[in-house]
Amino acid sequence: MNGFYSSERVRIDLGDERSYHIAIGTGLLAEPAAFEVARAGSAALIVTNTTVAPLYADALARALAGRHSQVARLVLPDGEQYKTWDSLNLVFDALLGGGFDRKTTLYALGGGVVGDMTGFAAACYMRGVPFVQVPTTLLAQVDSSVGGKTAINHPLGKNMIGAFYQPLAVVCDLDLLKTLPARELSAGLAEVIKYGPIADMAFFDWIEANIDALRACDATALAHAVQRSCQLKADVVGQDERESGLRAILNFGHTFGHAIEAGMGYGAWLHGEAVGAGMVMAAELSRELGLVDAAFVQRLTGLIDRAGLPTRGAVIDADDNAGRYLQLMRVDKKAEGGEIRFVVIDGPGRAAVRAAPDALVRQVIDRCCA
Repeated sequence: MNGFYSSERVRIDLGDERSYHIAIGTGLLAEPAAFEVARAGSAALIVTNTTVAPLYADALARALAGRHSQVARLVLPDGEQYKTWDSLNLVFDALLGGGFDRKTTLYALGGGVVGDMTGFAAACYMRGVPFVQVPTTLLAQVDSSVGGKTAINHPLGKNMIGAFYQPLAVVCDLDLLKTLPARELSAGLAEVIKYGPIADMAFFDWIEANIDALRACDATALAHAVQRSCQLKADVVGQDERESGLRAILNFGHTFGHAIEAGMGYGAWLHGEAVGAGMVMAAELSRELGLVDAAFVQRLTGLIDRAGLPTRGAVIDADDNAGRYLQLMRVDKKAEGGEIRFVVIDGPGRAAVRAAPDALVRQVIDRCCA
């Protein structure tokens, strides 16, 4: 198949017919064979956004034209602030208004917002239609497109309304990363960096040595970063698809980060920026719990800074910033019985999910916020 890195196909093994592959390579968007997993002859709806559509929607439509009887497209507004019921209903309006049946395949062409909403729409429409992830951002290629988490946001909490629903395939065309703004590329690097402290310190070493190449969009470096990140996530998802235990470690930095996003208003900080600051806060909490030393926290903070990401949390309430964080974090999906549970580093390369006293969390927030 033209354009594939044959050694960079990662399998998500779920133990049944829902298992699928992540294809990682260049030139895939123009390669019809990359999309053979979808049912031939059925209709297709490409869901994308106002930023991505002018760049890549035509190319994807051409690749799908010989496979589907009809290829339509829906262009949504771009931004985390649009990951809402209103936008989700636009997908349903297009499906119902266009007479799409249960054999329709949805294609999510965009970043994490498009992927999450398209997957959620696919899970709901006619009680489930197939979909394919075609991620266009680094963050989506290494994280959000993989593993079947789909959702929309609620003003009180990020990704709190959704479903586990696996795609037919994920097609990661590295060429699409060439048009990413530097800020978006850095945001994606947060989700690459997180895999080191929680699962693979050798990969962390590699990221440190190659961070400048990654920020310069070096093709070889990006190919390895995407492949290794996807493999690490695949290993976790294959063991714990529905986040009943192990999969929660993938949320390292996210409990603090989601509070920043909700508190500041969705879109004020990019998701990866909030996760970057959130990882520093989670590492500081790990140090306070006696799980890692100050040198490890400093090393992680330095890498996050070199990736172009914030290392300080946001002030979201001038009167009681820590209190507001705690309030928002109590709605986090990992909270149990009102008790906040944090992903902490239980020694470099290992993660655990633990509770921590509010007083200690307050200290961390006060120290880590600008």
